[in-house]
Amino acid sequence: MNGMQSFRLWGAAAFASAVLMLICPQIVRADEPPQVDKDGLQLKVNSKTRVLYVRSGASLSKYKRAHILDCHVEFRKGWQDDFNRSVRDLSGRITQSDVEYIKDGLAEEFRKVFTKELQSGGYQITDDAGPDVLVLRPALVNVVVTAPDLMTSGRSAMIVDSAGSMTLYMELWDAATNQILARVMDAQADPRTFSQSANRVTNVAAARRILGIWAKDLREHLDAARAQAPSG
Repeated sequence: MNGMQSFRLWGAAAFASAVLMLICPQIVRADEPPQVDKDGLQLKVNSKTRVLYVRSGASLSKYKRAHILDCHVEFRKGWQDDFNRSVRDLSGRITQSDVEYIKDGLAEEFRKVFTKELQSGGYQITDDAGPDVLVLRPALVNVVVTAPDLMTSGRSAMIVDSAGSMTLYMELWDAATNQILARVMDAQADPRTFSQSANRVTNVAAARRILGIWAKDLREHLDAARAQAPSG
């Protein structure tokens, strides 16, 4: 069994469970994260919005290709119920089908945004395993959409100050060795601060802005590692 096959065998349900076990004590609660996590990664960043763990001695300099696994998406606990309680018109309430639709859309946008950003830096997106392949295992959790608009009859536009927020949980793995290199958790809100009418177009644009922040950050780290690598 090659490295990429073993990554795919660890299904979405197992990954989601692992994500929640790690996110809950370190992001949702105010506990200090451990200096060394269960995988032996060392704490490098611990701020109000970001937690970063890195394997000692790990370098991103050799990676020229990336394999992006399907992005798991979870809304903030109670988001659907909270939103529906705020809507008087039953036709404007969010159904489970709506939730799944938004999840699928966010997962698709993650792949699009990260693919575009990495390719802009000269990195190839691949389904193959190899010593130069970096595997991205992503999840978007604690997702909040302030005014979801699925273009359904009966739903009117809402004026909002922010389209919403979400937290990125992402692991970086070496495809050839199946070794985890880094784990990051970063919370971001829609960076726009002025009121606007929320609809599907503005919501997608807001999601792309947030995803773009993370994608650019990853690409810049890869670029920096490659620039610092010894020549020859």
